[in-house]
Amino acid sequence: MPSDDSQSDDPPSDESEALSPDEIFHILQTNRRRDTIAYLLDREGPIKMSDIAEHVAAKEHETTVEELTSKQRQRVYIPLYQSHLPKLDTKGIIDYNKPRGIVRPTERIEIFRPYLEAVESDASPTKSDADANANTDAGDGLTSQLVDGSRAMLVGASVGLLAASVSGFLVIPELTLAAIIGLLFVLTTIKTNLADSAATNRSDDKRLSQ
Repeated sequence: MPSDDSQSDDPPSDESEALSPDEIFHILQTNRRRDTIAYLLDREGPIKMSDIAEHVAAKEHETTVEELTSKQRQRVYIPLYQSHLPKLDTKGIIDYNKPRGIVRPTERIEIFRPYLEAVESDASPTKSDADANANTDAGDGLTSQLVDGSRAMLVGASVGLLAASVSGFLVIPELTLAAIIGLLFVLTTIKTNLADSAATNRSDDKRLSQ
């Protein structure tokens, strides 16, 4: 019977293979996985799984760890425990000892740093909270326009790169081209998710204030 320390070991083939753009895209699709990776990037293991869950829950509910309710903790803890952390473990991004509730980030986690830094920079607020609250409806419309414009620009850039490569105008290795196009679409999707989340939060705040 394997010991606890060996239960989270991944198959060697999974850890030796590079993550494809599709895999990176899938991992970054959910806020909870993004927040988990961001939390672990500048930390060394072992890290308690409960600490990760509290951090993610506090960020999700825009509060502090101390002010979290037990229900808020549980709603984040269970999906992390059952789904998100095992998925990151399978991909070799973390070493997750599920029985002990211990997480250790691996070197592979550094793959995600430029993606998350780009998203964090893009999501930095440019208005005061008062201005944002006073212009909720206008902000939603502008956010939608910016997301649509950003999506169109990145799709156009991808098509342009592909066309230039096919025509021989630019000599780009296939793997490099695929990685660039994958990165563009990952960033577009993350931007869209952040915009949708922000719009939902503003709508909820407006409804509660009425």
